[in-house]
Amino acid sequence: MPVFLVILAAGQGTRMNSDLPKVLHKVAGVPLLHHAMQAGAALSPGKVVVVAGHGAEAVIRAARDFDPDCEVVVQAEQLGTAHAVGQARAALAGLTGDCVVLYGDTPFIRPETLEAMLAARSRHAVVVLGFEARDPGRYGRLVAQGEALDRIVEFKDATPAERDLTLCNSGVVCADAATLFDLIDAVGTQNAAGEYYLTDIVAIARSRGLSAGVVICPEAETLGVNTRQQLAEAEAAFQTRARAEALENGVTMTAPETVFFALDTVVGRDAILGPNVIFGPGVTIESGAEIKAFCHLEGCHVSRGADVGPFARLRPGAELAEDVHVGNFVEIKNAILDEGVKVGHLTYLGDADVGERTNIGAGTVTCNYDGVMKHRTVIGKRAFIGSDTMLVAPVRVGDDAMTGSGSVITEDVPAEAIALGRAKQVVKPGLATVFFDRLRAIKAQKAKG
Repeated sequence: MPVFLVILAAGQGTRMNSDLPKVLHKVAGVPLLHHAMQAGAALSPGKVVVVAGHGAEAVIRAARDFDPDCEVVVQAEQLGTAHAVGQARAALAGLTGDCVVLYGDTPFIRPETLEAMLAARSRHAVVVLGFEARDPGRYGRLVAQGEALDRIVEFKDATPAERDLTLCNSGVVCADAATLFDLIDAVGTQNAAGEYYLTDIVAIARSRGLSAGVVICPEAETLGVNTRQQLAEAEAAFQTRARAEALENGVTMTAPETVFFALDTVVGRDAILGPNVIFGPGVTIESGAEIKAFCHLEGCHVSRGADVGPFARLRPGAELAEDVHVGNFVEIKNAILDEGVKVGHLTYLGDADVGERTNIGAGTVTCNYDGVMKHRTVIGKRAFIGSDTMLVAPVRVGDDAMTGSGSVITEDVPAEAIALGRAKQVVKPGLATVFFDRLRAIKAQKAKG
């Protein structure tokens, strides 16, 4: 049966003290919203509906960055969670299947947990995700007997006995889509906050003779992010989990506590990560590659046997083939380095193609930007680019060609040719002594006032 997702992302997050919508604050290099969307994506949903509100335009862009096919609806007034889910009615009209309601500020729900909720749907009309809380605080309480759920009570409306319960509500709900919206229609505002609570659908379902059930997950999965402190805690929790998974999968990390992963980082078995390596989104490191200390990588691919760093930066579009060496203080952006290329140090390669076994000397720069447009540099196989070469794009250097150190290359270099583009050196014998004597005299005169 098809599954649909409704992800609530309309809240302002006033306790974040920020102009940025709460769900756009980042954990592991991406918005919180992307974490919820990724968890739901494991269910292969037939449709994803994101409910935006505060900062809707920015939320829409972020949602479609992750899933261009998702539909975003806007909750103009924030009147409660049931009202928010109700905004997705038109987007799901006429569709048959189960609907899972997720929250854009709850990043750690596991796909396995959502699958367990779908499995429980075969036994219950409505399924709610709960957790045993160490400190229940102001969470809504689940009144249940085993798997059977009787009702959900918000803390504001709970009796003292109900507040003593430790089984708490995560807010995540699963129900047949038609049933869900039918139950929402019956939700009222007879509560302390005067809002339309999604939690009320359980009692309404029970009053109609429908069964409700609860699936219990670890409390850590239900961590919501409402403050900067909780955002920092969520980042720490993600990194702790990601590091443990990397080690378990055969990645060597000499100082795991200093390595920071993004949500989608992929690192192969027997790869080596040095201290203080930072991954942005979109990075794949193949088995056997090594990333040395103090490197920053985003949007790039590093093949087997390549080594990077220390102190290197790989930006989006960097593609390193097998056995490529990128050394210290090298930056690569939107460039393809074929097998065996060596870029030892102090170099910028942007918008470039570099052929196999080519050596790039220290201080080389592809001058790719003319102030308006970007241009590409193409370097052939087995070329030797001398230190301090400026390659003014668009320009091509042929196979087995060479550039002299300190050259500014503005025209194509044929295969097997040497290109020199520097001024002729002029030597003035004895002039250095005369020059320094003059400078010292000027300095002494100024000291006398």
